[in-house]
Amino acid sequence: MMNQKSRQMNKKLIRLIVCFVLCLIAVIFLFCFLSQGVSAESSINVDISSGEADENSSVLDTLFLLAFLALIPTFLLMMTSFLRIVIALSFLRNAIGTQTTPPNQVIVGIAMFLSLFIMLPVLREAKTEAYDPYKDGELTAIEAVYEGAKPLKRFMLRQVYEDDLDMFMTLADNREIIDIEEYDSQEKLENLSLFVIVPSFLTSELKRAFLIGFLLYIPFLIIDLVVSSTLMSMGMVMLPPTTIAMPFKLMLFVVVDGWNLLFESLITGFR
Repeated sequence: MMNQKSRQMNKKLIRLIVCFVLCLIAVIFLFCFLSQGVSAESSINVDISSGEADENSSVLDTLFLLAFLALIPTFLLMMTSFLRIVIALSFLRNAIGTQTTPPNQVIVGIAMFLSLFIMLPVLREAKTEAYDPYKDGELTAIEAVYEGAKPLKRFMLRQVYEDDLDMFMTLADNREIIDIEEYDSQEKLENLSLFVIVPSFLTSELKRAFLIGFLLYIPFLIIDLVVSSTLMSMGMVMLPPTTIAMPFKLMLFVVVDGWNLLFESLITGFR
C-alpha cells in the first residue's frame, strides 16, 4: 500500500513538473514572438508621464519592469510587520494542537489585515512625502521611489536589533558595499541601502517571532504535562494525551480572551 501511494504521489509530482515546464516554455515562446513582432515594427518606448515616444527602447527594460512588479508583493511582505505576525499565528496553531484550524488562508488573511493596520501611518507618510509630490509633478519617478522608501526604512530601523544591524553593516563594509564610518549617527542610518537594512530587519523579526512562539508554547505545554501525567497515573497509557488536552487548551485560550491578548501584544510590540 505504501509503495502504491508513493508511486501515485510520484506520478502526480511528475505531472505537475511537466505541466510547469510546458507552461514555462509556452510563456518563453510567447514572449520571444511578441518581442520579435515589436522589434520588427519599431523599437520605440512610450513615456507614461508625457505620452511621447523614446528611441532608447529595450525589450530587456520591459522584462525587468515586469519582473520587478512581480516581486513587489514579496518585498512588501518581507519589509513590513507581516513576517512576525504570520509566524506567531503559526506557532499558536501548533501550540494548541489544531494542525489545520485556522487554515493557512485565514492565517495569511489575519496577518495581512493586521499588517495594514500597523503599517497605516507609514503608508500615509509615504503618500505625503512621495506620491503626492510625484502626482503634482514635483518629483520624478526615481525621486518618488527614493522618498517613499524613507518612511519604510525608518520603520524597519526602529524594529532592528543593534547587534543584527552592526553585523550586516560590518559584512557590507568587508565586501566594500558601504563605508561603515559614514554612518556614525542615527540620522545617517536612514541613508543606508535597503540591501543592508532588509536582512537586518528580517533577522530581528525572526528572533522576535520565535521568542513569541516560545512564550505561546509555555501554558499549553503545562496543560500537556498535567494531562499526560494524570493519564499515566490512572494507567490509561493507550489513550493519546493530545486528545484529552485539546479541549482544555481551547477552554484556556477562550477564557483568557487569547485572540485579543495576542493581537494587542503583536500590534503594540512594534515600536
